[in-house]
Amino acid sequence: MPRICQISGKKTAHGNTVSHSHIKTKRTFKVNLIRKKIYIPHENRWVSLRISTRMLRTLNKKGLTSLIKKYGQDLKVLVKGKNAIRANKSDTQSTTADNTNKQS
Repeated sequence: MPRICQISGKKTAHGNTVSHSHIKTKRTFKVNLIRKKIYIPHENRWVSLRISTRMLRTLNKKGLTSLIKKYGQDLKVLVKGKNAIRANKSDTQSTTADNTNKQS
């Protein structure tokens, strides 16, 4: 499973480790991800998300709906359980398949 935040889309970044003598070596900066169950009150359901700890702080401050709107996500993306990312991919694939069928 890729290390990507499901709300912000943050993922592993690449950079350099710089020693005292300024020798540069490649390294990666991994996202600090956690699995968090979040309750959506107006839909009366729980969703399990893999989000960065930074987004968790923002989520606690601003709320889920405003955060989803800010990052251009849709509440339909938040699917119950482990299939959250798979459901998002299948929705986009079915939408493109529907569009190709309509054009024929």
